This record gives sequence, structure tokens and C-alpha cells, in this order.
Amino acid sequence: MSLAGVMTGLLCAVMLFQHVSCTELNVNRPRSCGAGGSPCCKGPRQEQSIGARTFRVTENCNDTTVGNTTVQSLTSKYTTVLIPSLYLIVFISGLPANILALWILVRKTKRMPSTTFLVSLTVADILLILMLPFKIIYHFSGNNWIFGELMCRLVTASFYGNMYASVLCLTCISIDRYIALVHPFASKVFRSQKMAGYVCLVLWVAVIGSVIPFCIITQTYSITNMKITTCHDALSNNGKVFLLPYFISIFVVGFVLPLCIMLFCYGSVLQTLIRNQKKYVFAAKVTALVLVVFVVCFAPSNIILILHYSDKSEHENSDYLYYIYMLSLAVSSFNSCLDPFIYYYISEEFRSRVRSAFKCSKKSYKVTDQATSSSQLKSKGTIVSSLDTCKRFPA
Repeated sequence: MSLAGVMTGLLCAVMLFQHVSCTELNVNRPRSCGAGGSPCCKGPRQEQSIGARTFRVTENCNDTTVGNTTVQSLTSKYTTVLIPSLYLIVFISGLPANILALWILVRKTKRMPSTTFLVSLTVADILLILMLPFKIIYHFSGNNWIFGELMCRLVTASFYGNMYASVLCLTCISIDRYIALVHPFASKVFRSQKMAGYVCLVLWVAVIGSVIPFCIITQTYSITNMKITTCHDALSNNGKVFLLPYFISIFVVGFVLPLCIMLFCYGSVLQTLIRNQKKYVFAAKVTALVLVVFVVCFAPSNIILILHYSDKSEHENSDYLYYIYMLSLAVSSFNSCLDPFIYYYISEEFRSRVRSAFKCSKKSYKVTDQATSSSQLKSKGTIVSSLDTCKRFPA
């Protein structure tokens, strides 16, 4: 992946946004435009599109309103009950699963290149899940943001940043498995924990740089006729045009390229596993499952995002895209919930480590000063590595 290309696209988007006037962005607070301090109210009424959706709002200084169709969409059970309920499921099931997986990876697993990538993936999933309570409250409150502009920018940047960080980590894992299984001799040269650490560092720097536009532009808008404040749901038409190159870059680097790499790597891995006939049938099925989950979780939201920003329609009759995008975004968050079960808990070896850890915790209260024995579990699964049991590390 070209980090320089990503940063160039980001810089272009940031520079373009500097030309957007306060009339177009700051619709929820008093302000003046130009050197003479002429009030924005003297300007013409502006039409806005709703974020990554297709809604329109009409704006005249501090008077920002939306049409009846938009009001129905923003107040429907779909956006105020179903969507936050999906996020709630991800939060309740995903947070403990990822925290436990991270603890096992850090404390009970031998340091290997694959472990480094898996730790990075788990951290990205946890950070994304920690942003969900804010989105849950927002949607359950009738799409009314109560945490302020700064927090809205932070939550939006963190949500998208960690989502694409997960994508890039999954890509790195596929490359690591490809080298280890298809080119075992080359793996001795290219696979090292130090190299994996450098790759993860570059990955996170690229992700942080990629979400800068979310941090520097206005994200909250006060909708007068609904008496609510939206978060990442309102964007000027000019801003929409300026963001198109940015989101195209994100779409290519954050989805299309990773998908192509994963298809090639896991396709090669599948061929290698199938040659071994029945010996690795289960591993082959898991590999295919990884690809299916990746496509199902990330393809809809990324494709609809590009369709929206490339849509030049001025009609409000395409509000159905709002529902589709909201649902696809919620589905993409399920990847953070599914990752631990696909990469960790599906392996009997990893489940043994979890059981061992809990047994260790229960027995720790009965441990005396007597010497303890040690044992090792040989790895045969996805993140297979040597592991000392809890007897080796008494609590």
C-alpha cells in the first residue's frame, strides 16, 4: 500500500476544505464572514446534504431545517431503535470477547509475527467498540448529540479510523499466513517479530493521518425544526464535493486493495491446504469463512459511501440510502465482534488456553509455597505457538 498516496489525498482534501466558508459549515452558531465581519444571515439560503446519507437541510444563518421526509427518517424506529440495538449487541458481546482475547495473546502466547498482528487487530477492535456507547445513546435519543462538537469529532474519527485499522490488520495477517504456508523457506527471512512491529507502526501512523479530515471539519449541526443536534449527519454540498477524492482514496486503499490482497493470499493458502486433502479441511473452511465475513461486513458500507459522494442528485426522494447506509455501517461494526471468534475461539488450542487461564485464576487462592510444575501446549491452529500454562505463572 502506498502511504505517500494516502497522505497526498488527505492533504488535498484538507487544503480544499480551507476554501469552504463559515456560511457552509458553521450553521449551528452565530458567526460573521469576511474581513468586514458581515453577518452570515445576509447570505443566500444554503442547501445541505446529510453526511454520508442523502438528506437535505435548508440553512439561513442559525435557522437550519429539514424536510418532512427527513424528519420521518430521523425519527423512525429504524434509526432510533433498530440501529442502536445492533450496536448494543456488538458492544455487549464484542468487548468482553476482545478483552479476554487480548489478555490471552499478551500474557499466555509466545511472541511471534502473527501474534503482533493479532494484538494490533484486537486493540483496533476494542477501540472501535469503546466508541459505540456514544453512538448508541445518540440514536436512542432520537439522533440527538449531547456530547459536544469536540467529542463528536473524536468519536467519528475513532470509529472510522479503527474500522480501517482492522481492515489493514486483517490484510497483514493474510500476508503473514501466505508467506508462512505457501513460502515456508522465505518466511525465515521475511517473518520476524521486529518486522511485524515496524509494519504495525506504519499502519497506525497511516490510519491516524487518514482520519485528520474528520477532526478538522464541523461535525455537529443544530436542526431547528426538530430541536436536535446531529453528529456526522450534516455536510455542505460543497464539502461533499471536496470530500469525494478523499473517500475514493480511502475506498481504494482501505477496502479494494486489501480485498485484492486477501483474495490472492487466502486463495493461495486454500490451494496449499487442499493439496493436503483431509488433513487441513477444517483450516481451509476457516480460511474461506474469513473471506466471506470480510466481504459481508465491509463491502456494503464502502460501496454505498462512494455511491453517495458521487451522487449529484438534488432530489430528496433517495432517502432510502440513509437506511441502507446506517444498516451497512452497523453490519461493518459486527466484524469487531466476530474477529475474536473467527481468529481465536474457533481454535481448540486457543479455547484450551482460555480454560487454562480460568483454572489458574480459580486455583490461585489455594496456591502454597510448594513448587509447581510446568507444561507446554503445542500450537496447531491459526495463532499456534508454544505457551506456558498457568502452573508456570501462578497468580
